[in-house]
Amino acid sequence: MTKFGNDRRSSQELVYAAVEEALKDADMKPDKIDAAIVATEDSNFDGEHQRHYGPVLNGLLKKRVPVIRVSAVCGGGGTAFWSALNLKYNNVLVVGVERIVTTTTETLTAEILQAADKTWEQEEGLIFPAQNALVAQQHMLRYGTTPHDLALIAYKNHQNAFSNPKTAFFQKKVTLEQIEKSPMVASPLRLFDCTINVNGAAACIVSNDKSDVQVAGSGLASDFLATFEREDMTTWRATEIAAKTAFSQAGITPQDIDVAELHDAFTIVELIAYEDMGFCKKGEGSKLIRDGTVSLHGRLPVNTSGGLKARGHPISATGLAQIYEITKQLRDECKDRQVSHPKYGLTQNIGGAGGTVSVHILRKVSS
Repeated sequence: MTKFGNDRRSSQELVYAAVEEALKDADMKPDKIDAAIVATEDSNFDGEHQRHYGPVLNGLLKKRVPVIRVSAVCGGGGTAFWSALNLKYNNVLVVGVERIVTTTTETLTAEILQAADKTWEQEEGLIFPAQNALVAQQHMLRYGTTPHDLALIAYKNHQNAFSNPKTAFFQKKVTLEQIEKSPMVASPLRLFDCTINVNGAAACIVSNDKSDVQVAGSGLASDFLATFEREDMTTWRATEIAAKTAFSQAGITPQDIDVAELHDAFTIVELIAYEDMGFCKKGEGSKLIRDGTVSLHGRLPVNTSGGLKARGHPISATGLAQIYEITKQLRDECKDRQVSHPKYGLTQNIGGAGGTVSVHILRKVSS
C-alpha cells in the first residue's frame, strides 16, 4: 500500500506503487496475473474522471487480463477481496484506490452522501456523521455507553497510528484531553470521533499457490440501506451475517481471533463491531475499551494500524489496507505495534452505515 495522506500523485501512479509492492512481496512477475479486480468510486472527487479502469490495469501490467470493477463505497476494498476469492483463476490482483484530498468539502460531502438512501437521507441532508451520531445516541440510551468510551477508542487508535509508517497525517501524539475537548461535529460525536479522508492505494494478490498467510474464512452481506429501516439501529445485521459465514468457514470462534482491523469510520462503529462480531455480549462493547482488552497489549488488539480514524480512510482502498495490516501482523513485521504471536487475524470493512459488510479471517501458516 502507499502511504495514506496528501499524496498528490495520479490514481494510476498510486496504483502502480501499490501493485509493485504486492508483486514484489509475492515474488511474482506481472505476466503471472490471470485476472484483476479494482475498487474505486472515482466519481467527481479529483477531476480525473477515469471510470474505465480495466484497460488502465492492463496497461500497468503490460498484459491483457479480465478486469472487474466493484463499487461498494467505503466497503469497496473488502468487497473486491471477497470477489477475488470467488473467481476461478490462480492469481488474482486486487486493487483499491482513491484520490479525494483535493476535493472541496462541499463536493466530497455531496458525493459521499450518494451512498445513503436517496428518498430520505440524501434529500434531507442526513450526512454520515449525523447518521452515526443518531446510532451513538441510541446505544448510549440503551446501554449506558458514554462519550468518554468513544474518546478512549480514538485515543487507542491514534496511539497505534503513531507507530505506523504508512500514515502521513498523524505522526504526532494526541492526548485524551485534546480528543475530549475537540469541536463537536454531531452530538455526541466530536472531531476526533470521525475519520479523515486521504489519498491512497492498496493492493494484494489472491493466489492458489502456497503462502505463509491463508484466507481461512470470508463473508459478505448487505442490509437495508437506511439505518432507520432496520429493526435495531445499534445492531448491524450485515456484520453479524458476514462474521457468521467467515467464522463457520474458518472453523473457529470469535475468541480465537488474536488481532483485528475493524471499520472505525466513527468511534461508535468500532464499539458496535465488538458486539456484532461476537467479541462480547450486546451492550457490553464499552467494557472492552475500558478494561484494555482491545488495546495494543490487550487480549484482542483492535486497529493496530491506527484504523480509519488515525491511519486515514481513502474509501475504496481501506478494506485492502486492513488486509495489508493483518498480513504484516501475522508475519511479525509490525515492529513497535506488533502483537505477540498472532495466529488468526480478522478484518471488517463497511460500505455506508452498515449497508454492505465484508469480514475476512486470515490464518498464519506454520512453517
